[in-house]
Amino acid sequence: MASEITLLVNPTAGRGRGARAARPAAAALRDAGFSVRTVLGSDAGDALRRAREAVDGGTGALMAVGGDGMVSLALQAVAGTPTPLGVIAVGTGNDFARTLGLPVRDPAAAGRLAARALKEDGVRDVDLGRVGGTWFGTVLASGFDSRVNDRGNRMRLPGRFRYDLAMVAELAALRPFPYRMTLDGGAEREIEATLVAVGNGTSYGGGMRICADAELDDGLFDVTVVGECSRTTLLKVFPKVYRGTHLSHPKVTVHRAAGVSLAAPGVTAYADGEQLGPLPLTAVCVPGAVRVLCKAD
Repeated sequence: MASEITLLVNPTAGRGRGARAARPAAAALRDAGFSVRTVLGSDAGDALRRAREAVDGGTGALMAVGGDGMVSLALQAVAGTPTPLGVIAVGTGNDFARTLGLPVRDPAAAGRLAARALKEDGVRDVDLGRVGGTWFGTVLASGFDSRVNDRGNRMRLPGRFRYDLAMVAELAALRPFPYRMTLDGGAEREIEATLVAVGNGTSYGGGMRICADAELDDGLFDVTVVGECSRTTLLKVFPKVYRGTHLSHPKVTVHRAAGVSLAAPGVTAYADGEQLGPLPLTAVCVPGAVRVLCKAD
């Protein structure tokens, strides 16, 4: 058991919760006998460089303190290495932590859980998605939901309000996208779809269970396709996403595959809430790509 733990902190996560959460999480780890080093970084690139240095230097674990964006950053440092990832989930969405059943917005509890996991070998090997050189843990979004993100990111408005306005605007302009989709290197399928979500985990957007049946350790993505539908249908289906009951709707189909290629004009992909770039792209599920601190069996 390596005794030094590195906290990778996003000071702006959850309107400042990231910086505040580091203190009780660090205290819980120190109380358990670990030494703790905190890494902030001047920006995302600097934070990632520092995180990789910590991993290369043999840190006992890299703890992401923040939301899914900080988890995504940490994954780029620990994926494919023996260094375990801990999650102190204090962001807005926290979907990676939710999928793993980890404490959300309770940094002291998350710190205690991580300490127990380190002492009792409570480490779980989970799959990750990979697009080129970028890893993701939850869902790759494309189509209507990613267009909402695109529009919201262009707005100079505070907080969640801009994304609500962006959704209204995208609903007014709703149209299907002509996708070309290939699963596991098979025949290319041409489909008209409102969105295609590639799920390593179950949810995105703070609990929207778009890929509700996805498993983190089965070596496969759940690919949820919402077909061409009207605004009325989409508004009826949308609330069901939070319960995962949308999967039975006739406009929704689910495929399972270890590799997915997507192409559609004018569509940007996001993964773990972070922009990947425009389609086309290919996502591959990599089994056991990261070791995560969870409850010990």
